[in-house]
Amino acid sequence: MIYLNDNFLRKAGVNLALNEFYELLNTVAPAIESAALSAKRRWDLIAKPIGSLGLLEDSIIRIAALTGSDDVQLKKRAVFVFCADNGVVSEGVTQTGPEVTAIVAENLTRGDTSVCRMAAVARAEVVPVDMGMLTASKNERILDRRIASGTKNMVLGPAMTKEDAVKGIRHGIELVREFKEKGFGIIATGEMGIGNTTTSSAVAAVLLGKPVTSVTGRGAGLSDDGLVRKISAIERAIKLNEPDPSDPLDVLSKLGGFDIAGMTGAFIGGAIYRVPIIIDGFISAVSALIAKRLCPNAACAMFPSHVSAEPAGTMVLDELGLKALITAGMRLGEGTGAVALLPLLDMGLAVYNGMPTFDDIGIEAYTPQGG
Repeated sequence: MIYLNDNFLRKAGVNLALNEFYELLNTVAPAIESAALSAKRRWDLIAKPIGSLGLLEDSIIRIAALTGSDDVQLKKRAVFVFCADNGVVSEGVTQTGPEVTAIVAENLTRGDTSVCRMAAVARAEVVPVDMGMLTASKNERILDRRIASGTKNMVLGPAMTKEDAVKGIRHGIELVREFKEKGFGIIATGEMGIGNTTTSSAVAAVLLGKPVTSVTGRGAGLSDDGLVRKISAIERAIKLNEPDPSDPLDVLSKLGGFDIAGMTGAFIGGAIYRVPIIIDGFISAVSALIAKRLCPNAACAMFPSHVSAEPAGTMVLDELGLKALITAGMRLGEGTGAVALLPLLDMGLAVYNGMPTFDDIGIEAYTPQGG
């Protein structure tokens, strides 16, 4: 399949000018409804009550609509863990220092993190991506997509330039293309970056039009005093930078992180290259919201996994118009919630691709009932 955007993307390269970037977004195609209808008919012929697998059925139908085929197969899968550091950490908004980002990134390459153990069960390849850690890694198993050595402190000014935000998004798009060409059929999103619940809470407050206090949680276990510092830092950053809620790129560049930019690009790339992209928790969902505000048709590639325990987790999914399949009180990050969805999808596909139809077993099919 030749994608409308592909030649344009390859020609433009990573350093997309802003006008080229918006031109790209306007070329992203919506879901293919005929494929969704075909998948729905296929579900309805299977020998079970109509719609009885609920969101599992809806997810398979949406994957068909994205890919344009009711032959849904998810054999190769990966989880991208976007790693980056955030200048706002200097405001005392976290329990640990930025050195932890690099340590966990290295552990990702050795299989010594939670997402690695869970991904092994889900048959997903873990792909750590350095979007802008303070210290560059020499580990070749960490993909180098560095923009800078961490963002600037958003309390003192914009976290990054708009050009760097676009570069981060472009990296995310390109990663989806690379892995699509390697045969990967679904990608889970994850992140690792000390301070990124602060940046994502800031972005959520502006895009949702909510008070900072209502969208900000304790992240990785802040004390009461730490939470007060975190809320104060976000409020000061918003007041100083005056991000425009109608311009998601402006919000991302002034308050976001390089990890968020990369994930935003992954969701847009999923729509361009027709690859389902799984939303993890709060930070990933905020990235999906930026992607949808930038490019409404990107929503067709977004697949929610779980409801984050962060205060705004449900708010952001509601704004996206998506319902998570898993409610487990998770808030670990790394993509753990996203990879937890993969076995559920496998079970749904086992029914979708393997169950006999009503005709096969010689009984009358169920018909939709009113009420």
